[in-house]
Amino acid sequence: MKAFVFSGYLLRNARLEVRLAYTAFLVLSGVGLATMAAFQLLHVGPTPAQAAAYYRGGERAGELLFGKTARQLLEVTHFHAFTMAIVYLVMAHLVIATGASERTKRAAIVAGAVGLAGDVGAPWLVRFVSPAFAWLLVAAWIAEWAAFAAFVFCPLREMWFTNGRRTLPPE
Repeated sequence: MKAFVFSGYLLRNARLEVRLAYTAFLVLSGVGLATMAAFQLLHVGPTPAQAAAYYRGGERAGELLFGKTARQLLEVTHFHAFTMAIVYLVMAHLVIATGASERTKRAAIVAGAVGLAGDVGAPWLVRFVSPAFAWLLVAAWIAEWAAFAAFVFCPLREMWFTNGRRTLPPE
């Protein structure tokens, strides 16, 4: 972590042990993110109508769905707000320490924050305000997936597939 103090620090300069640890974190996080996407697509549904039915209740493909209670949404919100904030923070720092363009870094950081905020807040809006907010939820998922793809891809590329390793600035 001390290396992040240097503004020019890049993951390509990290020691092998550091790159192995970050790679393990990114791979395991990638599994978590893939299961999150699978849950969103297969359990909630990829369309706004399916998402609205999941949170508000209704019928979907012959299956009767009951609307989520405030307690159910509170449990999911509590878990997601804490855990995803930490994952986001670590992954954002890793993407910052890559040679990706500043535009790519900023886009991923903003899309990730906005997507996560939408993923946490939109279910409440869908359930208790209007099913029209399901469009916001689906848009938030797309922003999340794009951001987290960059959060995983850019650091892995930087650590393992970028030539021209540089030395760290003097301490």
